Amino acid sequence: MRDLLASFVLFATFATAQAAPPSTTVPVTLDHNRIIIDVRFPLPDGSKKRARAWVDNGNTEMWITGDLAKTLALSPAGEAGKDSRVVPRQPPKDIIIGGLTIHPEGVTQVKAVTGFDSVAPGSSAEITIPSTILRHYDVLVDYLNRELTLASAGTMRFEGESTKIMLNPQNGLIQVASTLAGEKQNLALDLGASWSFISSSVFEKLRKANAAWPHMIGAVGSANMWGGAEEAGWELLRIPSLEYGPLTLSEVGVASFSRDNMEFFEKRAGIPTVGLIGANALLNYRVGLDYAHETVYFQQTSKHRPPDMDVVGLVLKPETDGHYRVLGVAEYEGKPSVADVHAGDVLVSVDGTPPTGGTMGQAWSLLGGSPGEVRTLVLDRGGKQFTVQATVRRFLNAQAGKP
Repeated sequence: MRDLLASFVLFATFATAQAAPPSTTVPVTLDHNRIIIDVRFPLPDGSKKRARAWVDNGNTEMWITGDLAKTLALSPAGEAGKDSRVVPRQPPKDIIIGGLTIHPEGVTQVKAVTGFDSVAPGSSAEITIPSTILRHYDVLVDYLNRELTLASAGTMRFEGESTKIMLNPQNGLIQVASTLAGEKQNLALDLGASWSFISSSVFEKLRKANAAWPHMIGAVGSANMWGGAEEAGWELLRIPSLEYGPLTLSEVGVASFSRDNMEFFEKRAGIPTVGLIGANALLNYRVGLDYAHETVYFQQTSKHRPPDMDVVGLVLKPETDGHYRVLGVAEYEGKPSVADVHAGDVLVSVDGTPPTGGTMGQAWSLLGGSPGEVRTLVLDRGGKQFTVQATVRRFLNAQAGKP
């Protein structure tokens, strides 16, 4: 009888393990507020290829480096477009994340970027995991503990405050009902964006009506998204408070979304929207994406959010050769925040450490610190190196906008 009972318990335990819904939790490298994880791909010889993946629920397209596409022997999926460096390929059959094998359902092709080590300059990612894949799973991003959990759709038990979302069923993009300066608006949830954005029309209206709100020109810190030429002239604003679904988010840094970008963004969303909330506003939350039930969850894990704009005031461009070039210098109290540095200068080192070959997140970690600290910058201008002492400033100081 005892042996029979032991066998029953063993069988029940085995059956429970077999019935448990598949899920996996993997560590995250938070690089420039972007979620970077390790993934693996099965190869024909039975081995597995390791790669770095950028988990981006705000992007609908899968991108891959040309080298990784070649290693995985991805077949062509059409002709190259205007940019001959971007070649469409068939998607990989399987992507292994931790103990979970996911399939690129709904992805008809990937965009292979030839001639680059990553899917974009300043990034370590060799492939993206876009919304079109993520929408088939439960997703939990734990910023504080640097973890990502994926599970079969509708099986994860989420915690925290929840709200129904507007979900585009074709591409998995998420919009959240929000209130901004007393007006009801839709704002996307984009955990792949290092910074938040508001349409230029709403941005200008807010800025004119709230002259005390901190405002600046020049995308420094995590607002320095990719190093596009326009980032040197981006306008940034600190919004003291906005309602985002069930949350009241405070001191949210936003950039002005150009009209052309906003039109593309809204068309892709499929419904009216005025911008997006990026990772910079949610770093002290655990964020759950329940696509199956069209619900998102926010669980606050810390009341302390580190300052996001305590940096040296350079706007940088990551070059394809790994160097970082200066696009511009942000002003501080009406003057250039770093003297004697011009657009076009190449950043050689910060306190003796070269940013060359590093990611945007790594470059900005060198340029960050406590306000008043001084960083020794070595720059190159036309083949001649020179040294500049640059002070860390607190840009978009929230206290400056308070009475």
